[in-house]
Amino acid sequence: MSSSVSTLRHPFEDLIAHLTRTSPLGPGEAARVVADVLSYFSEPVDEYVRRRHGEMKARGLTNDEIFPKVAAELRGRRVAAPELSLRQLRRIVYG
Repeated sequence: MSSSVSTLRHPFEDLIAHLTRTSPLGPGEAARVVADVLSYFSEPVDEYVRRRHGEMKARGLTNDEIFPKVAAELRGRRVAAPELSLRQLRRIVYG
């Protein structure tokens, strides 16, 4: 009777293998980096807008400076967010 070990395949196994071949990362570290990046890009738009607004506000920027920057960042996201007006961005932050 032969025993086969069943292992769960990571959905991004090829990416993890690529990272371990092309960087000093080990498999565990590469898997954590992939998980962090996926988490970053899966952040819902409203949470992203609130987080970025808070970060920029903490750096002393005004809303007139912040909202155009956030709008530009949203256009550049890997999975593009819907086009939001400056008013819609303000409503996400302030309700």
